[in-house]
Amino acid sequence: MLRRISVTLCTAFAGVTVAAACAGKPVSTPPARATAASSVPTHTPVQGTGEAGASEPTATPAPTPGAPSEPPTSVGLEVVAEGLNSPVVVTSAGDNSGRLFIVDRIGLIKILSSDGELLEQPFLDLRHKLVGLQGQYDERGLLGFAFHPQYAENGRFFVYYSAPADEDAPASWDHSAHISEFVVSATDPNRADSGSERIVLRVHEPQSNHDGGQVLFGPEGYLYISLGDGGAGNDVGLGHPPIGNGQDFTTLLGSILRIDVDNGDPYAIPPDNPFVGKEGRDEIFAYGLRNPWRMSFDAGGEHELFAADVGQNLWEEVDIVTKGANYGWNTKEGTHCFDPNNPDQSPDECPETGAHGERLIEPITEYGHPSLPGGLGTCVVGGFVYRGNAIPGLQGSYVFGDWTTAWDSADGMIFVATRPQSEGHLWQIRELSIATSDDARLNAYVLAFGQDAELELYVLTTESTGPTGTTGKVWKMVPAE
Repeated sequence: MLRRISVTLCTAFAGVTVAAACAGKPVSTPPARATAASSVPTHTPVQGTGEAGASEPTATPAPTPGAPSEPPTSVGLEVVAEGLNSPVVVTSAGDNSGRLFIVDRIGLIKILSSDGELLEQPFLDLRHKLVGLQGQYDERGLLGFAFHPQYAENGRFFVYYSAPADEDAPASWDHSAHISEFVVSATDPNRADSGSERIVLRVHEPQSNHDGGQVLFGPEGYLYISLGDGGAGNDVGLGHPPIGNGQDFTTLLGSILRIDVDNGDPYAIPPDNPFVGKEGRDEIFAYGLRNPWRMSFDAGGEHELFAADVGQNLWEEVDIVTKGANYGWNTKEGTHCFDPNNPDQSPDECPETGAHGERLIEPITEYGHPSLPGGLGTCVVGGFVYRGNAIPGLQGSYVFGDWTTAWDSADGMIFVATRPQSEGHLWQIRELSIATSDDARLNAYVLAFGQDAELELYVLTTESTGPTGTTGKVWKMVPAE
């Protein structure tokens, strides 16, 4: 049974993967927050690609037919699993079993049975394969998990985890990201075959932060992988070229990749990937990203790919990702110019194109840090376009969040963003209050969001800034009463 419990309105990812991912330094106690924000860029946001891409730019999509102009102002939350460390993924196997699979960043994948029991035996234990994690704060760990679209028939699934630096990694680099395939046990559907690992891709990481870490399958059956810029701050330092990894399409860092795991050895390249036959890595689907922490495909509409890209010191952004697009990091932060030598102030001017003349693509929405007038939060956490039935008022809106308003305060937030009625405007952001909380807030760090087979949404939280303790919880989003 679901147990309704009082919470504050946001869950901040418990210390590891988003705080440092966000800014290069802790954030002081913020001024009073605005409850809603909307922004208008100086020019129309472009959702297509530039010269490096393989498709033409398109206008901002029209509002979803039937979607309300004003979503609800509050939601309820019901805890469905607790006693976890740092839950970062909740997903369904798509096998009609009614189970939910919960990824705990410390290296465990656990099962929530169809009757609401959190099974003691993990589906998969990868703790022995992870790089050593720091208790107070860390962005590494078991970060991504995706079932193959035909999992019910073939039993295949994929994970993203932070391993110790491989032998061929550059000297002094921090760790290596492994994207690996496993299969389910032939005798127990609640256990993976731990000896079946096939490493599909290794990516060396110079620093411990900005790992991205999402893996998911697109509507066409290809595997998408998000990678941060390699860490440190401002996309400079060891392992960062002069133009930054975000702008360097000869490296996989700072990009979203797309590969074919059903062909090739260890994978094939989709023939329409934007850099096939051109300068640049064939695996890259889009680039110019700092730390794309959580991305998702819309289960309805045009099946767009939404990615939340964590900002540096001033601005957080959400992008609709399209093939070949350059999202501007580290030339831009959100819709604003960025100077890596002075990250606390947005310059008045900056290039509108990348190093090769490609157009820089604007985000669909942004918000400032608490140090800015009307600022909301410190680290954006990607969510989902709501396509469930329990909360009709959210239908077609993008539900996402922020880790916390201040480093030393478990004060995460849940937001809803709605499409503009006309081109040239960013999506409007509204903060959702928590109807099941005494003070209408979540009172936790937000780590991630999840979606079940019925397309209902979940919020993943913790009360710690690092991978310690057992305060991690998974909440189901329900109507406010």
